[in-house]
Amino acid sequence: MSRSSVRSPLRPRMRRIVARSAVALAALGVWATATAAAAGPSAPPAAFPSIEQRTPTVDGFVIEHLPGGIGAPSDFEYEWEDVIFHSRVWETGPDPQGAFKVDLTVKTLRGAKLTDLEALKAFLVEYEERDPATWQPTPLKVGPYNALTIDNEVFYFIEPGLAAEVSIDRDRFPEEELIATAVGFHPEP
Repeated sequence: MSRSSVRSPLRPRMRRIVARSAVALAALGVWATATAAAAGPSAPPAAFPSIEQRTPTVDGFVIEHLPGGIGAPSDFEYEWEDVIFHSRVWETGPDPQGAFKVDLTVKTLRGAKLTDLEALKAFLVEYEERDPATWQPTPLKVGPYNALTIDNEVFYFIEPGLAAEVSIDRDRFPEEELIATAVGFHPEP
């Protein structure tokens, strides 16, 4: 008996599965086409929103400038020594070892002890566990605000009880991006 004349009991079942799958896929294709046609050519594509399309504020501060090439954002809220922090952190990754790297962080700091720029500096020395004798940030202006900068960070005093911070990965982004981001991170008008 030749091999072609032997019928396997699985062969008809397999044909039914393939036929039903083909019908299901065809129906799905017709549905997808009809849905796209109904949406019309002016409908935006259904995709994950870009960074620019996401909420451009953090705790009442607008974010008007972001460096190109930053990763995905995450928002955090926490408190330390009666100062409340609201932050948005952009990270890229994972790298081949599975690690993520922080590209950019913007923060608001709210607390009664933040009375002026010197009080902000004293708070940050304690918060960041810096040696006040060696941690000597440089004064600058960020828009209309008095600020301090050191390495990859800018801290600025907005008004009594309110300050802001911007930090950036200086291995990937120049100081100009740090300053431009800080200038663009300010209270909503």
